[in-house]
Amino acid sequence: MYPSRLTVPLLGLALALTPVLAQSTKERVRTLEEKVGSLETTLETRLAALEQKLAALDAMNKRLAQLENRVRQLQQQRAGQPQVDQAAEQKARRLYEEITRHLAAGETDAARAKMQTLQSEFAGTRTASAARRLQAELSVFGKPAPANLGIETWFQGEGDVDLSGAKPTLIVFWEVWCPHCRREVPKIEALYEKYRERGLQVIGLTKLTRSSTPEKVRAFISENGLAYPIAKEDGTASQYFQVSGIPAAAFVKDGKIVWRGHPARLTEAMLEKWL
Repeated sequence: MYPSRLTVPLLGLALALTPVLAQSTKERVRTLEEKVGSLETTLETRLAALEQKLAALDAMNKRLAQLENRVRQLQQQRAGQPQVDQAAEQKARRLYEEITRHLAAGETDAARAKMQTLQSEFAGTRTASAARRLQAELSVFGKPAPANLGIETWFQGEGDVDLSGAKPTLIVFWEVWCPHCRREVPKIEALYEKYRERGLQVIGLTKLTRSSTPEKVRAFISENGLAYPIAKEDGTASQYFQVSGIPAAAFVKDGKIVWRGHPARLTEAMLEKWL
């Protein structure tokens, strides 16, 4: 059997088109592969972003659970606390105000009596709790002047100090890093200058806590023109005078502690009476 006249041309055409079709197929395959690769990259990027979001969501859920647990704890604590007696709280506040007025007037015995009432009859009030530092200050009144202040180093004035307790003496506890101390200590210098000729003695005591250094203390003394004796103590004086916060001050007269409190509460009228 012989091929027809059409078979030969068609066969030739097919042979001619084969390379073209093959090239076209390769290009299509390459294009599809590129698209697939691009889609895979995009998909991987989106999956990574989704994983990050899921991780962040998981962290938020854990934090939310912690906060919810803390809220439950606080609610349980609050439920277990006794209800505040507003009437008792008001009476306690009035007592506290009377105590501070007595102290301002130098009426120590009256202040002590009111403090005893406050702590015995209104012990459960917030006011009584807040007054405990003042109670510690009151406990110092009347004590003998300490024989030893625990002084380790004098910055100035060692030869000008009478530590026997016989001379009227204002003792100030402070630290150079304390902003309230930096405000009050120079005011003490003004009192010292005014009353030193009448026998007032002032001693500034620091323990050099936190960032304090001898160099910083000397610089503060120089910058503020402080003339009264200043020394570093080892904590003996602070403990004896019940100092739990600074600035703090105490006044010694005739060998006894006649006052203890914040230096801002010290008035010239009080000094006039003691001198």
